[in-house]
Amino acid sequence: MKTFFSVISIFFIINLQAQTPVKLEQAASHVGDSVHICGKVYGVKFFNTTSTSLTFINIGAAYPNQLLTAVIAKETRATFEKTPEELFENKTICVDGKIELYKGKPQIVVTDKKQISTQ
Repeated sequence: MKTFFSVISIFFIINLQAQTPVKLEQAASHVGDSVHICGKVYGVKFFNTTSTSLTFINIGAAYPNQLLTAVIAKETRATFEKTPEELFENKTICVDGKIELYKGKPQIVVTDKKQISTQ
């Protein structure tokens, strides 16, 4: 029983550390960190090709000047009750996840719809 509570405690500690609140303007300086970051959506684009089907949510400014991109794969996109375009276009959203760089721009790959919330 003691081991069970230790594992649960570690899980909660990791979750608390995993979502460090970060200002959108500071996204590029938090590469590798798991963050909670919010900003206005300036565009949502779905690319449905044979090799990949990705949705890109540009946060903070329109492409190519976005401060952060949330990237959603086709499998995750299918779990939303409406399309990301309908849910997030021109809204302020918060995204939880690990910041990575892609071609010099910060992004968070969304693997669960619970990683994105609207404000």
